[in-house]
Amino acid sequence: MAGPLIVIFGPTAVGKSALALTLARECDGEIISADSRQVYRGMDIGTDKPTVEEQRLVAHHLINTVAPDEEFTLAQYQQLAYQRIDEIHGRGKVPFLVGGTALYIKAVIEGWRIPHVMPDPELRHRLASRAELEGVDALHAELQQVDPVAAEEILPGNSRRVIRALEVFYSTGKRISDMRGKHPTDYRILRLGLTMERRRLYERIDRRVDAMIKSGLVEEVERLTGQGYGLDLPSMSGLGYREIGQYLTGQMSLDEAVQKMKFDTHRFVRHQYVWFRREEDVNWLDMGEPDAAARAHILVCAFLGRE
Repeated sequence: MAGPLIVIFGPTAVGKSALALTLARECDGEIISADSRQVYRGMDIGTDKPTVEEQRLVAHHLINTVAPDEEFTLAQYQQLAYQRIDEIHGRGKVPFLVGGTALYIKAVIEGWRIPHVMPDPELRHRLASRAELEGVDALHAELQQVDPVAAEEILPGNSRRVIRALEVFYSTGKRISDMRGKHPTDYRILRLGLTMERRRLYERIDRRVDAMIKSGLVEEVERLTGQGYGLDLPSMSGLGYREIGQYLTGQMSLDEAVQKMKFDTHRFVRHQYVWFRREEDVNWLDMGEPDAAARAHILVCAFLGRE
């Protein structure tokens, strides 16, 4: 019989981690992060990683996997996620795939065959320089012209994935979307999609950003750059690190960086919703409703065949 896999996804700050922690404790589960930033060691505050205490309560996987200057591909993530899922099944426990990185989740649950095209460092550098000068939105618009299928699947703010898709196209003359097939997985999958009224979600985001600053996000970015991790690294282009980096290099005040971080996160959430709303067979839970966690518990118990 195929092993179970419970997938919890939704926009930033909607409450994925807290719900997953509760459900995993109730169901003897372990959590596999589907967050493209939490894989980096030392990037803790800006990625809102689970605390040490939370990791003691429930085993977490695929966080702190590589250094900020190491390349980490979608293919690597997929392979490691499958390994962790199988290991969790082998322990007689329930794997929970949890996060907001759409490509990570789709690659795992849809069984993508990911093309292995060698990197072209020179081309990648040129594209990265263009992203810096013109903005990643301009490159995403270019990707829309040459590979609209890939452009639909990659969030406009994800500079690393946009650059990689363009790199594959200009290196091979082939669209990355045409090179990728699918091989259905053997897992029994329950999809829980979390949502929330937009104004309320934005308020949660703003409070989270303020809490990150109070917890030492500026100092975290300073420490990372002091260790030699440049602000031009793909890992450092993520929300929070990019804006605080602009503050540290004198491009804006701290207040301006904080406001920009909030605005950029609001925009990122809008892009996340575009992808999430296309998913099928999803059990949607409004996290603004007081019974959301109880409903999730009922769904998971019914899926697992438990009382």
